[in-house]
Amino acid sequence: MHDLHLANQILKVILDYAQKNKLKKVKGAVIELGQITEHGSEIAPENLEFNLKMLAKETLANGIDVKINKIKSNDWVLKEIEGE
Repeated sequence: MHDLHLANQILKVILDYAQKNKLKKVKGAVIELGQITEHGSEIAPENLEFNLKMLAKETLANGIDVKINKIKSNDWVLKEIEGE
């Protein structure tokens, strides 16, 4: 469940960026993911990617290509957004 919460936060940032930059479609995103623990479990890159893609289905980020790189940190960073 915590993966879903973080995925929703990230998607909001992506969609805000898309709106501000007048993108019609978000094709991809690169995320750096540190060791984030919520409710006693570490967020797994695979689960985060799955939930992000699921939440994006009804948005202009439908079909988004998500790349998640693990980093030594306790946070996440949205490094890149690709769109048109």
